Amino acid sequence: MATMKALRQLEYSKPLELCDIPIPSTDTGTAVIRILAAGIISYTRDIYDGTRKYPYPTPLTAGSSAIGRVHALPPDSTALSEGDLVFIDVTFRSRDDPSHVFLSAIIQGFTAGSKKLMTHWRDGSYAEYMAVPLENIYPVSEHLLRSADQGGMDYKIGDLLYVHRAFVPYGGLSDINLKAGETILIAPATGGFGSAAVHIALSMGARVIALGRNKAVLDQLASSLGSTFPPGRLVTVPITSDADSQIEAIKAAAGNIPIDAYLDISPPSAFTSEGQSPHFKACIMSLRHSGRVSLMGGQMEVTLPHSRVMHWNLSIRGKWMYERQDARSLIKMVEGGFMLLGEKGGPEKSPKAFALTEWKKAFDHAMEDVGFGGGAYFKIGEY
Repeated sequence: MATMKALRQLEYSKPLELCDIPIPSTDTGTAVIRILAAGIISYTRDIYDGTRKYPYPTPLTAGSSAIGRVHALPPDSTALSEGDLVFIDVTFRSRDDPSHVFLSAIIQGFTAGSKKLMTHWRDGSYAEYMAVPLENIYPVSEHLLRSADQGGMDYKIGDLLYVHRAFVPYGGLSDINLKAGETILIAPATGGFGSAAVHIALSMGARVIALGRNKAVLDQLASSLGSTFPPGRLVTVPITSDADSQIEAIKAAAGNIPIDAYLDISPPSAFTSEGQSPHFKACIMSLRHSGRVSLMGGQMEVTLPHSRVMHWNLSIRGKWMYERQDARSLIKMVEGGFMLLGEKGGPEKSPKAFALTEWKKAFDHAMEDVGFGGGAYFKIGEY
């Protein structure tokens, strides 16, 4: 039987191992993808060493979202062809009840159904080949990788992996129906997902007020995206130590323009034993009447300004990850040139490529190099 290299975890929280295992085979509804490159989330190290205590079954092949080419197809595939360039979506959903959701090789989700589903689909993309449900495979135009003299966008494979990071905040922006011409608060905007949210919202035609604690990253966003989009479309505001001063800073940034929406994508560290970050209340208090809020962050419990929410008819929605249609829509934005990637999109740095054998260095680099652009990925196959 033909074998492949795969980065495996044989026991929960134990170090990963590069193993030789059989290449997966096709089955009804399942294709086999030859992996070209796989993304690395900034906190991947914390997932697999047990720090985050994400539940998942072992043994498994580690992984995240990826880019590859179709290697083998099942007989019930009607749209794909062998050799097609495709995105592999990390968000797996039950075919008979989509409310059961888990993240491939990352977390088993929050229902009995999602736990059962991950037991079957446990192996991720940190391997030379991966078995993937057909509905988690999205074809992408080859012109994105072609050179400019061939009519392409001349993107690198690492540039395309940014789309997977962008899927997450796009799910929240889509869920609150952000429209071109609207003004949105995004906080914090200095992490990987937050900075991607700023980029996407600008690409959708919105005006963005980006909040964050890391002034260097805020300045980087203002410099890179501020020069990519028309003046005034992006304003940055430091997160302050109390809600009142934060509200005043937001009002000054908004000027006379009402604020329509707020995307919160705070990490767990923003909410400590001393209470939640003051920016959370301040952003809600700064919304116009009938404004909308999307809660996407990692905070476990929050306190809402109930009176303000009620009297100002504010809508608050929670969103974990994104829908399949969101993934398709964002890919169309990239293929159509509405959201630019790599150097064209504004980042001053690119993600660094690592081999699977360098997984420890790769995880460390991903954790240290956060923010707009940068990060790390595994280069696995030849393009």
